[in-house]
Amino acid sequence: MGHGPRYRVPWRRRREGKTNYYRRLKLIRSGKPRLVVRRTNKYIIVQIAEPRIEGDRIIAAAHSRELAKLYGWKGGTGNTPAAYLTGLLAAYRALEKGVREAVLDIGLHDPVPGSRVFAALKGALDAGLSVPHSEEILPGSDRITGAHIARWAAALASGSPERYERQFSQYLERGFKPEDLPAHFEEVKAKIVQEYASKVGVASEATQ
Repeated sequence: MGHGPRYRVPWRRRREGKTNYYRRLKLIRSGKPRLVVRRTNKYIIVQIAEPRIEGDRIIAAAHSRELAKLYGWKGGTGNTPAAYLTGLLAAYRALEKGVREAVLDIGLHDPVPGSRVFAALKGALDAGLSVPHSEEILPGSDRITGAHIARWAAALASGSPERYERQFSQYLERGFKPEDLPAHFEEVKAKIVQEYASKVGVASEATQ
């Protein structure tokens, strides 16, 4: 640990691994709301936030656990398809509040191309929210729809049934076969689009 007369103790949130203040300052200086994407072991959280002296003001937000409650989602709540749908939902809610553009804030998550934080960004972009980005960081449709999960499930089901039942136990307990995930993803996405597309009044990739 650092010591000496010039040593400065990092601010609490930096010590706790929650905030990179140098990165946050750059985002605030953009003058635009932040598309904040955070993930835990089980969930994806997406918020559109404006900085205030007293703390961030959350304009709109979505949590992946809402997908099951509101739209009948039967897949996992922390995977890539769930991240996309959560980003889509949060962006529609932001557009409904009049927010048309934002800058991406992934906090301390590593900026790995194709990762879940960028799947949430892809959902927000498809909803019609304008966010500066590079196309190469976005996951492909194969991962967004969960086709890669469906293929892996099918391979396990035929080659290792015990492992299949163990790895996808939560899916099976809900009476859902993971092999059907891509089609189910499209169904849930269509429900979200149907609810919000007519309200926000902007062109949306998700409707095309």
